[in-house]
Amino acid sequence: MSARYLYIHVPFCLRRCSYCDFAVHATPTAPVDEWLDCIDRELELVRAEQGWGRLDLATIYLGGGTPSLLGPGAVPRLVDLLGRHAAWPGDVEFTAEANPETFTPALAADWKAAGVNRISLGAQTFDPKVLRWMGRMHGPDGPARAIAAARNASIDNVSIDLIFGVPARFNRDWTGDLERVVALDPAHVSLYGLTAEAATPLGRWVKEGREILSDEDSYAEEYRTAVRMLTQAGFEHYEVSSFARPGRQSRHNGAYWTGEAYIGLGPGAHSFFPPRRVWNLRSWDAYRSALAGRMLPRDDEETVDAAAQRLEQIWLSLRTKGGLDLNGWSGRAAQLGEQWQARGWAAVDGGRLRLTPEGWLLLDRLAVELEGVA
Repeated sequence: MSARYLYIHVPFCLRRCSYCDFAVHATPTAPVDEWLDCIDRELELVRAEQGWGRLDLATIYLGGGTPSLLGPGAVPRLVDLLGRHAAWPGDVEFTAEANPETFTPALAADWKAAGVNRISLGAQTFDPKVLRWMGRMHGPDGPARAIAAARNASIDNVSIDLIFGVPARFNRDWTGDLERVVALDPAHVSLYGLTAEAATPLGRWVKEGREILSDEDSYAEEYRTAVRMLTQAGFEHYEVSSFARPGRQSRHNGAYWTGEAYIGLGPGAHSFFPPRRVWNLRSWDAYRSALAGRMLPRDDEETVDAAAQRLEQIWLSLRTKGGLDLNGWSGRAAQLGEQWQARGWAAVDGGRLRLTPEGWLLLDRLAVELEGVA
């Protein structure tokens, strides 16, 4: 069977944010025609490589980068070209990421007409000082304007991204940020802890001693505060970093967490054709050059062997509210879960091991520990 979950990467941004480690090409104007041609050609080559006929998609996710930088007209054209390769039901989850400064009422109407029914909005913070430091181009009121544009276009499934753990020197009002998000009443909230990746400006600042990240205690306390405030506001904490109104969980991301096959198109995109994982060249220039030569723009690949698959199953299961089914695992796994439960890190019931928010703060460490005894 072919993969049913499709991710398409838009690498274009007006500029790179200080913390961003994604495959991004800074440009004032997105080369829409060339990008669409590349996506069309890559999908054709992927189908040929896999021996797939017409695809039957369950979700479509347009990520970035800044998809909203494509402007009106691009997504309808994308839908037309995808229709030559795939079909999807009327209730498909079709997500597109947007930045507030480029998400206009005209674009919202354009996306709605093309079938987009979920927006992932990059707010990150409402603090003007932190927005400038991050390199974000919208002001504190940008998210409210963008959500209004989505709702006026009858797109009510809006997710907001927030970043926690910013340097203490900013004295950012994290509680105030959360209150503003709750007041906007989105369908979904995603939290991201700030990290300093080596290739980013932030990574260089930290390495050179010009910036100091939030300490572990402050980082953990901000996470706890978010969990408390969002769950009290009626959001379900269904994954380590994800909160949703009832029925508004991300179906696309759920495919990643359950180990489903998926297709990734565009610079830096990953695909998983079990047990094979492949990923694309990150550079826009290298990506389009490969496709101009009728070659898949692959950077590298790996085969997920049994040991790696076992660890991934543990890690992916523990990061969700559903947890890990202990049936088939050793008794030592259940014993370890009971030890975690005594420390407030997990709950064991009905043969399932589920991490608490305190356990989710230790997710990577606990997954490795469990793999060692399971």
